[in-house]
Amino acid sequence: MPKNKFYDAVIIGAGIAGASAAYFLTRKGMKDVLILEKEEQPGYHATGRAAGVLVEFDLVPSTVDLKIKGGEFLRNPPQGFSENPLLRKSGILITGQGPTLEVMKQMVPDLTARGVEIRILSPAEVLSIVPAVSLEHMDGAFLFSADGHIDVHELLWSYLRQAKRAGSELLCREEVLGIRTEHNRVSGVLTGRNAYSCRWVIDAAGAWGQKIRSLAGASPIKLTPLRRTIITFDAPEGLDVSKWPLVADQTHQFYFSPESGGLLTSPMDEDPMEPGDARPDELVVAQALERLRQFVPKILPKALKRKWAGLRTFSPDQSMVIGQDPSLKGFFWLAGQGGAGIETSGVVGRLAADLIIDGRTDVMDVSPFSPERFK
Repeated sequence: MPKNKFYDAVIIGAGIAGASAAYFLTRKGMKDVLILEKEEQPGYHATGRAAGVLVEFDLVPSTVDLKIKGGEFLRNPPQGFSENPLLRKSGILITGQGPTLEVMKQMVPDLTARGVEIRILSPAEVLSIVPAVSLEHMDGAFLFSADGHIDVHELLWSYLRQAKRAGSELLCREEVLGIRTEHNRVSGVLTGRNAYSCRWVIDAAGAWGQKIRSLAGASPIKLTPLRRTIITFDAPEGLDVSKWPLVADQTHQFYFSPESGGLLTSPMDEDPMEPGDARPDELVVAQALERLRQFVPKILPKALKRKWAGLRTFSPDQSMVIGQDPSLKGFFWLAGQGGAGIETSGVVGRLAADLIIDGRTDVMDVSPFSPERFK
């Protein structure tokens, strides 16, 4: 690396947000892009610990918009982008009961009009697809047949590989300790090893996004990391689960899915945590098993194979924060992606690149994501 090199953009964080931003920036012609990652490898935290699915449904309308656009990228990436398919259309099945199901039904016409493949299923139809579900706690479901599991590793490394080919640089084990500003604009980044001068600083630090904001003195937008726990276990003997879709119960808040010949499940916990290397809480693990016992007893495991946790970071209104800070020029928010960062990366990275290079985008209305909404 040339000494005292000036960068057009320094991206803080080599998870899916930072990687996609680097890809789309270089695709638009920006050459001098540097990604700084404090861990030994990209995608160590939220990206590497996610269930990794595309589901074109969300209770936050702006997130639905991003998921639909992100799905287009996953299904039809640019030629030569990846070495393997990014999406396996295994289907996503969302079950519900009572008022929750009725709210979901009201969303179906709009989703269908926008091209989402969605079908309303009766309890009997659900049972024909996933024979382990208990009909006692489910009044119906929605099948998103064109959605499914994302190859997260392939997606992340395709972004990084393509960005590198276009001239970007990635440095791991480089924790950002300070951000320089001059005349109310960012001018550089300080790590424990070096100082990097730049025109733009992109906050793609996930759960550490609040810390990066504080280092720069940008607008005090609150970002809250919430822990999500996942456990894996063997499928019951004699039960073929390989063709099951991911099943998420919107009323009782848990999901389960095929995973490496067995199953995984999560109680969809959202416990506020400080940024760090998240670990599963034994009480939450017990809650996950209790929900299986209550709602899907046929797959209740005798023993666990693995358990882990990751942090999903949210803004105060649950919408992502994408855009230049209103009070500090050159500081760009790419934060608050919640649990949707992977599936939406194909559009979120593009939005970031458009806004940074062109100052505008024709992809979609970005006002729901603008940092200015918190002023």
